Amino acid sequence: MRFDLLHPADQLVMIMQRIYRYGMTTTSGGNLSIRDENGDVWITPSGIDKGSLTRGDMIRIRPDGEKTGMHRPSVELPLHLQIYKIRPDLRAVLHAHPPTMIAFSLVRRVPNIRLVPDVLKICGDVGVAEYAVPGSEKLGENIARRFQEGFDTVLMENHGCVIGAKDLFSAFMAFETLDFSGRLEIDALKLGVPRALSGEQLAAFARPRHSPMDEFIPRVASSRERAARRDMCRFIRRSYDQRLFTSTQGTYSQRVDGGAFLITPYNKDRMYLEPEDLVLIRDGMCQAGMTPSRSVPLHQAIYEAHPDVGSVLIAHAPSIMAFAVTDTPFDSRLIPESYIGLRQVKKLPFLSSTTDIRGTAAAFSPRVPVVIIENECVVVTGRDLLNAFDRLEVLEFSARAVIAAREIGAVVQIGDAQVREIEEAFNLE
Repeated sequence: MRFDLLHPADQLVMIMQRIYRYGMTTTSGGNLSIRDENGDVWITPSGIDKGSLTRGDMIRIRPDGEKTGMHRPSVELPLHLQIYKIRPDLRAVLHAHPPTMIAFSLVRRVPNIRLVPDVLKICGDVGVAEYAVPGSEKLGENIARRFQEGFDTVLMENHGCVIGAKDLFSAFMAFETLDFSGRLEIDALKLGVPRALSGEQLAAFARPRHSPMDEFIPRVASSRERAARRDMCRFIRRSYDQRLFTSTQGTYSQRVDGGAFLITPYNKDRMYLEPEDLVLIRDGMCQAGMTPSRSVPLHQAIYEAHPDVGSVLIAHAPSIMAFAVTDTPFDSRLIPESYIGLRQVKKLPFLSSTTDIRGTAAAFSPRVPVVIIENECVVVTGRDLLNAFDRLEVLEFSARAVIAAREIGAVVQIGDAQVREIEEAFNLE
């Protein structure tokens, strides 16, 4: 979908719906704006239900101050206008109050954005703006000052956050990523001491993953490939709805005919992927004109090493990633279902997925279907797409349960004798 071709009013509706649907603002909270090519500012209204906005609810403010629309503009309009005045390079501003950012604003601390790669690249360093009354000129000045200093992401004391970007989707991506990093840190702190990445590690992750792939032009797609494209899009959206993926983080792949496999594209919004967006990989070559996920070599190595694996998922769900950024091991002997689905979960060093691809692929087996890569991701394998997705869900739900249990008391694992009973009852290898 070409988000940039949507009218500003439609963009505002679409992004506000996503923010509200995923519990990152309330009915009355938050506001978005876009400055279009002729200098008009389009902004969400004041006092109108954020869960049911339409394009007709949006207000346009012309450069001369004339307002057009059925409602009053957001009370935070001065904030938006001051940011645009001080930063002519920005074309969109997003302000909201997700619970995670409120939590950090209450303790006057920004999330650690160096726990996993890409967060720093997407959000940039985070500034902090002093408290002032909502809608006041003072609040606008406090925030504009931080933008003038070069920050694009600003945490507001006892309030929420504000993000400016080149377009509204980029602002949303940074907002969603910042919220993810905050939830990750909160979960990690319940397990132990979060381990941040050094500048050298972040630079190493940013280096090119592999050489450009040769391309091929596919012939007519088989029925199996068409079904795989349809099913992958369905499960990718489910992963996004379950907060297992973010808009641009998370990778699916699935085997199709003749050893080939389909994989998600690089840097495309997971929420709106269509079957034609998925990239076919065959014999080490890439479907012409497409840009696949950077993790193609790892997926290919897993399929080559394990003929029984039919699907591979890479995700960054916050609860299980809390185990990835601390020294706390994840043990699946929690309830019978978690052990049946996950068996043993290994943890590998940071960058294993790129610097030791063959070794990472070899780590998988019927007893080890899931691998955690420190400060990077989790890699889940399955006999098919449904099996892999189920394991990812079980993994994140189990991690969430462990984190919650540790707040209540000491976690008691299933014992060795009970594990043997489960293995015998369910014919596990």
